[in-house]
Amino acid sequence: MDLTVIVLAAGRGARMLSDLPKALHPVAGRPMLRFVVDVARSLEPTRLVAVVGHKAELVRKQLGDGVRAVIQAEQLGSAHAVRQARDEAAGQSAAVLVLFGDTPLVRPATLLALFDRHRAKGAVLSFLSFHPADPTGYGRVVREPGTGRILRIVKEGEASAEPDRQSEVTGGAFCFSDAWLWPALAQLAPRPGGESYLRDLVELAARTGQPVADWPADELEAAGVSNRAGLARAEAEMRRRINERWMLAGVTLIDPATTYIDAGVTIGIDTTIWPGTSLQGKTSIGHRCAIGPGSVIRDSIIGDECRVELSVLEGAAMDSGSDIGPFSHLRKGARLGPGAHVGNFGELKNSFLGPGAKMGHFSYLGDATIGENANIGAGTITCNFDGKQKHPTVVGKDAFIGSDTMLVAPVTVGEGAKTGAGSVVTRDVPPYTVAYGVPARVKSDVAGKPTEEK
Repeated sequence: MDLTVIVLAAGRGARMLSDLPKALHPVAGRPMLRFVVDVARSLEPTRLVAVVGHKAELVRKQLGDGVRAVIQAEQLGSAHAVRQARDEAAGQSAAVLVLFGDTPLVRPATLLALFDRHRAKGAVLSFLSFHPADPTGYGRVVREPGTGRILRIVKEGEASAEPDRQSEVTGGAFCFSDAWLWPALAQLAPRPGGESYLRDLVELAARTGQPVADWPADELEAAGVSNRAGLARAEAEMRRRINERWMLAGVTLIDPATTYIDAGVTIGIDTTIWPGTSLQGKTSIGHRCAIGPGSVIRDSIIGDECRVELSVLEGAAMDSGSDIGPFSHLRKGARLGPGAHVGNFGELKNSFLGPGAKMGHFSYLGDATIGENANIGAGTITCNFDGKQKHPTVVGKDAFIGSDTMLVAPVTVGEGAKTGAGSVVTRDVPPYTVAYGVPARVKSDVAGKPTEEK
């Protein structure tokens, strides 16, 4: 597309009352700026430039590949910010689209409509306009009586008292003729405080007889986020969009109003999400799963036909057919193998529960590897930390760990072995033996080693 896009993301956002730059405040688990940059990329511009300033390096990290960043050392308004992009942006395309880093809800279709209107009208300057329920804080559009010609945009307090002129405002995006923009910026006189704003270019264009156009937009798209209340509104709308997209893609949300899905989440068809569930970060969920109610899943991978009920997963994985809950916790590095089961009040950290293995209730596994079809009895604990470092526990295939067993790592319980209830296992247990006691001792009786088939 014959279009250069400039994204303005240099401001601090004083009304956010935050140490974080305004454009980096998250919506649906992603910085607002990322949504704007993604929309800009979708237009396939000739060049994409971002203007950064406050905490520039932090902001720059969110731009991704293919974005040229320029610095606005002093935050002296939107027109001043665009001037800083001249060396990167001028002469690259016939038109220049300027977006704001605090407008995460603007859609590509809206920007394309603005661009088409700009070209159809032969305008040197075009902008998104809307009629907010409360126009406080926005630049007001002033039109010529009778003709409706746009004359200027004025700040709050300067607008006409007439309601029809006072309610129309601008925001979200500006589109300029490249040939007109850069000389016009040079003519723009700064305000008493040294600031200059893009809205001031409207009066300059109108006064010199240049055509100015607008495109009516939805308030949610065009309104920037200026404070925490606006952030909450943007969050609610973005989550509504995300939920609707997944429902249309074959996912059942029992109660969308109480289901929270971040922008980076993926979900397979025929999965059901129950109320009170929060899917965060880069979580991936397979087909035909049942998730929730009341579950939090963050940066985790869940296979097909899994069940998560009233549980928390963080940086964990569940292979197909596994299930967990209620009231259990998979911490970073935990993985449930195919068909594995964790019941209520279980916790795994950096541990693998093998295929078909079961940990029914009230147990903790840390830095452990549990073999296929092993059974972890109620109250089992891996004592993996000696105060200085973590140690591994290995439980073999078909092993049976009795209730209230303490596995003092490093330790291995062999294939088919058993531990008695209440055992404190400090030494390795050979395969197909029984160990019990405090400390546990291996007994001579065999725990049922399978006979070889002839």
